[in-house]
Amino acid sequence: MSHEFFRCLLRTILILFFFLMLPAGISAQNVSKDIRIADGKGDWGYPNPYQHYPRGPGYLRMAMVFDTLVWKDAKGDIPALARSWRYDTESLSFIFELETQVLWHDGKPFTADDVVFTIDYFKKHPYQWVPLDKVAGAKALGPHTVSIHLNEPYAPFMAYIGGTMPILPRHIWEKVDDPKKYLAPDAFIGCGPFKFVDFDKTKGTYLYEANAAYYLGKPAVDRLIYIKAKNPLMTLLSKKADLVNIKPDMADHLKKKGMTVLESPRGWNKKLMINHKKPPLNDKRFRKALAYAINQQEIIDKAHRGFGSPASFGLLSPDHPFYNPETPGYSYDPEKARNILTSLGYKKNPTGFYEMNGNPLKVELLVSNISIAGESMADRDGEVLKNQFENVGISVDLVNLEQATADAKVRNWEFDLAVTGHGGLMGDAMILERMISPKLAGSVNSARYGANRELLDLLDAQMTEMDVQKRKAIVYKIQTLYADELPAISLYYPVSMTAYNPEKGITWYYTKGGIALGIPIAQNKMSLIK
Repeated sequence: MSHEFFRCLLRTILILFFFLMLPAGISAQNVSKDIRIADGKGDWGYPNPYQHYPRGPGYLRMAMVFDTLVWKDAKGDIPALARSWRYDTESLSFIFELETQVLWHDGKPFTADDVVFTIDYFKKHPYQWVPLDKVAGAKALGPHTVSIHLNEPYAPFMAYIGGTMPILPRHIWEKVDDPKKYLAPDAFIGCGPFKFVDFDKTKGTYLYEANAAYYLGKPAVDRLIYIKAKNPLMTLLSKKADLVNIKPDMADHLKKKGMTVLESPRGWNKKLMINHKKPPLNDKRFRKALAYAINQQEIIDKAHRGFGSPASFGLLSPDHPFYNPETPGYSYDPEKARNILTSLGYKKNPTGFYEMNGNPLKVELLVSNISIAGESMADRDGEVLKNQFENVGISVDLVNLEQATADAKVRNWEFDLAVTGHGGLMGDAMILERMISPKLAGSVNSARYGANRELLDLLDAQMTEMDVQKRKAIVYKIQTLYADELPAISLYYPVSMTAYNPEKGITWYYTKGGIALGIPIAQNKMSLIK
């Protein structure tokens, strides 16, 4: 027999041995593999704290690169950069024992100094996802021990700081005076499971490669790729993507095709933003007329084929552990809406719409394709709302805008009414502070409402109450007052679904309480860690 025969025989034996050694369920084609995630928007900004778009998908792209002290898996909080932590009531300090073998992507060691620096830097250059007004400062107690000191007790600390704050490498950012303009390659050096390689803003594509030296273990995939897809569903079925968000009515079809389908808890709401700074919207009675004019179920039925559930007027999801089941509601009652308008002095004109002193009652309603879990969803919410308001005698000018433009108008108070939406409704109850208080002046989704002193006092009180049951009682009262004031109106919780291809050997899930501060997206980076 020839040497060539022996070479072929040896090669065949090696290949057979390779297949025999593979774990069950893993094929040769995905031993070295990519994971591709597709959505319809694509561009969520550059993946660092100062460049990502301020919605959940932008944060998640950043979090693949930058790690936090604490993270979550399917069951709740788990160690990340911190191995352990404790709260010292006497000194009002959280003490973290840090991992000792963590390296930044450039090979430099991670230490307590990086945590101290991050606190100082974010206090000087605020990162809107991490409020630090209650933090007095931080101190390194050793190379891998850090103490973060508070000005006062701060109940959401672990959720909004420990579990959300990306840690920055001091040796890079201490040289940066304007982080919002800094886009040098080292602006993307973190210590997370993936290294940032490229972002094509025009195409909406992201490329990451696995961090082989990741302290929690090498990622299970070699590359992570985000792609923009006009039709994410077909991208999944053609196996050009491995995970996409889907419309609920496609779930059964995809299951038959072998895909795994996940349904999110009610952690995201579509809501009506109200410019309560201008008349007549600054009158609580008028806002209640709007609430009675809204048929939440009709919006769900006509705009979303019945997939969804009416939202609580207290903002928190019924799936939240602090949800108040006694929160006041506004059952659809157009006659009651008309009676309120009449009591405010409005009279019907010959066209059937209300007016006062010859001035027609007319509002502008802004709508856009809001991104739900990273997917821009075209819907008929605005059209249905317009018909409902006009049914009670309020004339509506419906204006369709691109999402960023609509967000800017809401942020700058250049609107009457606007349909928007956000998640976070399963995370820490601090979401009430963020979505109600006027402190977040530039927020897109917050009502920024300061007209009720009792409500503001309760929002402050729940932030400092460290006893869980006492805090829950305060949060119950907040929901009651918020539902009475109605500075914004939650409309419904959409049915949000994710589908993925299980052939790649990755198990995705919706994180308990949402990722970080409550992001209801099934893209937890722990799914990609071995």
